[in-house]
Amino acid sequence: MTYSNLQIFTVELIGTFILVIFATGSIVYDADMFDGKLGIPFAALAPFIALLIGVYSFGKISLAHFNPAVTIGYYITGHITKFQVLYYFAAEIIGAFLGSMFVLQFIGDGANLGANAPNYDFSMLLIFTVEVLASAMLMGVIFYVVYTKGLRGFSGVAIGGIVGLDILFLAFISGASMNPARSLAPALLSGTFENLWLYWTAPYIGTSIAAFLFRKKFQAQRATNYE
Repeated sequence: MTYSNLQIFTVELIGTFILVIFATGSIVYDADMFDGKLGIPFAALAPFIALLIGVYSFGKISLAHFNPAVTIGYYITGHITKFQVLYYFAAEIIGAFLGSMFVLQFIGDGANLGANAPNYDFSMLLIFTVEVLASAMLMGVIFYVVYTKGLRGFSGVAIGGIVGLDILFLAFISGASMNPARSLAPALLSGTFENLWLYWTAPYIGTSIAAFLFRKKFQAQRATNYE
């Protein structure tokens, strides 16, 4: 079944909205209610749950990007058109801002609304590399799910799982955003702009690397389907 760009826009907006509420709201809730004692494990679990909801609810309609860097990866592999990129980007950014406004209104304003921040105890070279790596691993898992046509029903577990694992093991270095929209909304609403350059460069590089590595596989797959 073919879905319209309006349907894709709608589910991407809703999915990104849910993801940002869980991903940033968990950090704000922890900061405001528990003084940060729940820590990174709680921050890793929340987006895992959000992606379970989003992927299983909307994956068949929009491929469940919820992330501009993932959208660029799908564009590189030819899954979406240049025109569709505009729909995805608009939906993801609007959804992210609506999510952050929801967090501000109903959860709290602590921890800069959950804005990502790297650990400057590490070198910027390492921070940047880790953020690229985290984003590349996310895109790689997503492409593997698509290439295997849903990983026999475990697509949401796989995609949510890699995001959770990236946060669990890498957030203490780079902040493990992997998602420019998720980083943009809380940063702008909280007035913390200094780290945005990192989260609007490294994730795109990471997903693009994975996309170029997988592009030939998808081209071969499409050629086989046409034979």
